[in-house]
Amino acid sequence: METVKIKEELHAMINQESDVKILEAILSILQKTTLDPVLREKLTNRALKSEEAIADGKLISLAEVKLRTQR
Repeated sequence: METVKIKEELHAMINQESDVKILEAILSILQKTTLDPVLREKLTNRALKSEEAIADGKLISLAEVKLRTQR
């Protein structure tokens, strides 16, 4: 994907986001300019995928989290 298209998509997604925690996470990632560029890209992609999953309702319950972490 081209840089311009990525920026446009990010702008659109950020403008639609209302969850302050997600916005703070994105801001934190983007402010860490000292991060290795590869790591920065991976973290940004992970944050965006998480945001999409939340928007699509792909969530798990607290009980499921506890179950998964006890294994």
